[in-house]
Amino acid sequence: MSYSIRRANLEDMKQIQQVARISWHDTYEGIIPVLIQDQFLNTAYSDEMMKRRIEHSLLLVTEMERKIVGFANFSPIKENGEAELGAIYLLPNAQGAGIGTALLHEGIQQLSGVKKIFINVEKDNHVGKRFYEAKGFEVVSEFDDDFDGHKLKTIRMVLRVS
Repeated sequence: MSYSIRRANLEDMKQIQQVARISWHDTYEGIIPVLIQDQFLNTAYSDEMMKRRIEHSLLLVTEMERKIVGFANFSPIKENGEAELGAIYLLPNAQGAGIGTALLHEGIQQLSGVKKIFINVEKDNHVGKRFYEAKGFEVVSEFDDDFDGHKLKTIRMVLRVS
């Protein structure tokens, strides 16, 4: 399975939005009602928000056969060396091939000087939680999150980068 990773550009917006929608529906089926997922996706992945992500954060995409199959979005590094991994999503058929790991490692490389990367993961997202644990992320806290009127149990995790 051959793939490449690069920074996203404005021409990638529609494909990233499609990956977000498909992977969200796959990941959160039975956890977050579809209507609430769609409301979130329409806001968080609107053209305006995508433009902002591309221009003001580290948004990486993975391509296979010139089609985007996944992405990862990192915040800029704060003064204390901390960054947020806001999203890492892959199409279901691209999972399990090391692409998520490669996106994480590429993000760490491009965030020169990063000391800690934080992620929030939904407690019932067992696949995501196992992925982050396998990469060395540790739980730092748990909290209830009001997600458009739907209560979620959220786990905050950190990866200490040496």
